[in-house]
Amino acid sequence: MDTGSPRPDFRLLFRNDSAVSVSPPALAEQLWKGLAGPGRFKLRRQKAGRVLRKPSHYARHYEGCTAVLCTKHGKEAAIAPPLRAMLGLAVYVPAGMDTDILGTFTGEIERVGTPLEVVIRKARMGMDATGLPFGLASEGSFGPDPRIPFIPVHHELLVFVDEQRQLQVVEQLVTNRTNYGHSTAASLEDLAAFLDRAGFPSHALVVRPNTGPETQLLYKGLRTVGALEEALRECVSVSDDGLARVETDMRAHMNPLRLAVLRRLAFRLGCRLRTQCPSCGSPGWGVVDVIKGLPCEQCGYPTELVSELVEACPCCAYRRNRPRDDGRRTASAGDCPRCNP
Repeated sequence: MDTGSPRPDFRLLFRNDSAVSVSPPALAEQLWKGLAGPGRFKLRRQKAGRVLRKPSHYARHYEGCTAVLCTKHGKEAAIAPPLRAMLGLAVYVPAGMDTDILGTFTGEIERVGTPLEVVIRKARMGMDATGLPFGLASEGSFGPDPRIPFIPVHHELLVFVDEQRQLQVVEQLVTNRTNYGHSTAASLEDLAAFLDRAGFPSHALVVRPNTGPETQLLYKGLRTVGALEEALRECVSVSDDGLARVETDMRAHMNPLRLAVLRRLAFRLGCRLRTQCPSCGSPGWGVVDVIKGLPCEQCGYPTELVSELVEACPCCAYRRNRPRDDGRRTASAGDCPRCNP
C-alpha cells in the first residue's frame, strides 16, 4: 500500500561525514560502480526526514553553474554525472572541438609540453571557444611502469579551471589497471592471446604496417572481427616485413577501462571542489603531495612508503600535513632498505 511517504534517497557518505543525495537509485549505482576506492565511501539509503550533518568546510560553490569540457571522445559520459550529483555543476561539450591538435596517441601529431601543460591548455581552449568561466579537460599518458617495466601504467590528469576565482584544481591517478599494449601479426590467428589481453571487441584496436614507407597507413577504432581482418590484410600487404602492428586504442570513447578511470577522477575532483580551504574559504582544498619516510617497524629507518599527506589550497598559500588515511604509522621490515636491502 502506498502510504504517501517520500521515497528514500541514496546517500554517498564521505570520511568527513559530508554527504550528497543521489536520486534516482540507478544514478547512485552508476556513481558507485568503479568510483569508490576501498574504504573511501559507503552507500546508504537515507530514511525520510533524516538529515545528515554537513561539516562547516563543505559548500556547493558551483551549484547551477556550467563548465565546458573540451573533448571529442565522449568523456562527458564519465565526467558529467559525478560532478552534477556532487556539485550541481552542469557539463557542456561544444561541437567541433578538435583536441587532436594538441597531440594524438598514435603519433600523427606530437604532444608538445608536459601532460599538465597540455591539459590546462585544453581546458582553456574550450573556455576561449565558449566564453564560459569554468573549464574541464583530461589528459592520459601510457607506457611501461618505471618500477616494473614489463607492466603497463596509465597516468590520467583531470583539471578544473575557474577563471572567476583565478584557480585551477588538478586531480591525477596512476594505475596498472589498463589494457595498454601492442603486438605484431601476419594474420588474425597470430593475435588470439593479444586480443584476449586487450579486451577486444569491447576495447577497440589500432592497426598499421609494422615497417616500411607505408607506416602512415592507419586504422583506428576497430571493434569487429571483420574490420580487424581487413585492416590486417591491407597493412601486411604493404609492410616491408610482412607484419602488421596492432595496438590498443587508448581514446576514451574506445576504451572502457580508461572511462572507468575518468569516472573515479571526476569523483575525486568533485570531493575537492566541495571542500573549502579552512583559511580563506576557497573551493578546491585537498591533497596535493605526499611526504615519504614511513619508519621501519624494526629499526626505525625511513622507508620509501608515504608517511604523511600534504593538503593545500589552490588560491592562498595555506597548507598542512596530516597522517595517512589508513592510520599506519610504521612500515614492515620487508619494505625497509636497511633490514631488507
